[in-house]
Amino acid sequence: MNRFVSLISGSSGNATFISDGETNILIDCGMSGAGLKESLRLIGVAPESLDALLITHEHSDHTKGAGVVSRRYNLPVYATIGTHAGMDIGRIDDKNIRFVNEGVTTEVGTIAVTPFAIPHDAQQPVGFTFELGGERYALATDIGVMTDEILSRIAGSKKVILESNHDVRMLRYGSYPYPVKRRIMGDKGHLSNEAASKAALFLVQNGTEHIALGHLSKENNRPEIAMLETYNLLTDAGVDVGNDVTLKVADRYKPTAL
Repeated sequence: MNRFVSLISGSSGNATFISDGETNILIDCGMSGAGLKESLRLIGVAPESLDALLITHEHSDHTKGAGVVSRRYNLPVYATIGTHAGMDIGRIDDKNIRFVNEGVTTEVGTIAVTPFAIPHDAQQPVGFTFELGGERYALATDIGVMTDEILSRIAGSKKVILESNHDVRMLRYGSYPYPVKRRIMGDKGHLSNEAASKAALFLVQNGTEHIALGHLSKENNRPEIAMLETYNLLTDAGVDVGNDVTLKVADRYKPTAL
């Protein structure tokens, strides 16, 4: 049985679990080893059953526990050359260092993993699409600006975790220093609710059936605001949310299954 679960999601930490019933993969580990064990327990998965760890980019909210988890469970860590170079996760066994390249599919057990380049202020960041059991899923977060290339990569995915990081008005008038605001709203920052809603509409029009809005800012967004922005755009376009597509917000601290 295929599973696609956001374990935690937000500016404070991110981790995702995907499985086809044979291969279990963790994507990112922005939490402690103990936190991961508890998150996996909540979905009935033993951490010892993990087969691989994929990393989107080197920022600490995605890599905080990556080194500990790799060493504890002897997990190979798949990432781009740039991400491997940029990660501060301590030493991991050479045999567990695996490289991936944008646009090149890697077989991780029984799951086909294809990274795609994303615009973000990291060394070589990527999102991922996954082919498992005849279905395609996608993880698309930490995206400064949604591009036609990214949309083409994730179009046709049945399930998508899509960044909806900030409400532009909340960010603009909030307490963050101006340079931080400029970074977040820049082309290598994070996707706004408005941009996410437009991407969600495109995805639904191209076959996506389940969307979880993720990586919400704690300070510059609210789950109900992100949800309403996308819900309104979809319904205005004639999409029957709940029937044509399921729409939810990935919880910041506990698992959310798509």
